[in-house]
Amino acid sequence: MGANQLIDAIAAEVMAALDGRRQIAPISDREPGFNLEVAYAVTARVLEMRRARGEKPVGRKLGFTNRNIWDEYNVYAPIWSYMYDTTVRWVDPAGADFELSSVVEPRIEPEITLALKRAPEPGMDEAALMDCLDWVAHGFEVVQSLFPGWTFQAPDTVAAFGLHGALMLGPKHAVTTANVREWLARLNSFEVRLSRNGAAIDTGHARNVLGGPLSALRDVVEVLAKDKVNPPLSAGEFITTGTVTRAFPITKGDVWSTEFAGAPFEGLTLRIV
Repeated sequence: MGANQLIDAIAAEVMAALDGRRQIAPISDREPGFNLEVAYAVTARVLEMRRARGEKPVGRKLGFTNRNIWDEYNVYAPIWSYMYDTTVRWVDPAGADFELSSVVEPRIEPEITLALKRAPEPGMDEAALMDCLDWVAHGFEVVQSLFPGWTFQAPDTVAAFGLHGALMLGPKHAVTTANVREWLARLNSFEVRLSRNGAAIDTGHARNVLGGPLSALRDVVEVLAKDKVNPPLSAGEFITTGTVTRAFPITKGDVWSTEFAGAPFEGLTLRIV
């Protein structure tokens, strides 16, 4: 099978699995030539397919930015994928429902999302990246694994939408000339407590995400600068920067909530139905 045929075949397979809400064997177990370069070419092909059926890309999701979970998943570097208008939803912080049947083998992750008013460039420091931001927000990403038991290699996760299932976003906080320095400090120092059914289950610190959400943003800017098939970040996109805590399985009836210290993000409450 030629390279283009392989890319098309994998893209068709993961799209069929997504639409059928079913799992498949890891691609890396079946295709010896399957690597990250091929996987990101699949990402570009999937983008074409989803656009063709009316889905609009709205930003990127970053994965495996939290080094504390690398050993758990046997993935040792960050990855990224696209998010779409069909996978992102704004929610009331006081409570929102998430339909469990919409994803396969899901887990939940508390994350920080950064929205761009201008395109960042390679080599920017954190202060320059802050000047590119329009707003920041806290959200829950629900991730899913098309591969049973969350067993995969890094290229599998890239081809399978970066494991993205849905992003549930709370209120936006504008980044302005008056508060940009304050937000720079807060994005490097906040803590978030994650609770399930009222009981704390984990606490995460901003530094868990490659040293902070802005460091995660800087990393993907550098990665995309070397990408031959996917475009760099652009104004209007938003980027969810990876889980601050560990990721946890979710089941019907769960109520998940977050509480922040060191940053004025509203905690979110998500009911799994």
